Amino acid sequence: MSEKPHRRLLVWQRAMSLVERIYAETRKFPALERYGLMLQMRRAAVSIPSNIAEGAARRTRKEYVQFLHTARGSLSELDTQLEIAVRLGYVASQVSKDIQTELAEISKMLSGLINSLSVS
Repeated sequence: MSEKPHRRLLVWQRAMSLVERIYAETRKFPALERYGLMLQMRRAAVSIPSNIAEGAARRTRKEYVQFLHTARGSLSELDTQLEIAVRLGYVASQVSKDIQTELAEISKMLSGLINSLSVS
């Protein structure tokens, strides 16, 4: 099977690392959050690289860009959920700051990819 185009994208690779980070942090959540905030954060995180990959497999740039916008929306969703986790005491402030840095970098990368596909 040939290599999938999304695997070469640095933004997809970074988003995959973010998923691993979110899973590691949410493992520490209380059991009562198993089907609540923990699940929501994991779904939002997984949605980011998933939408990048799905967009890269689409036939048109317009479709690709739409999926990148969806990935960026999931990034914002995760940002909000992370803030909720901090306010509830599930995630330490410094850990949150580190993850926020990752979110910001991935957001910039997504914006750059969207711009490059929209201009061409």
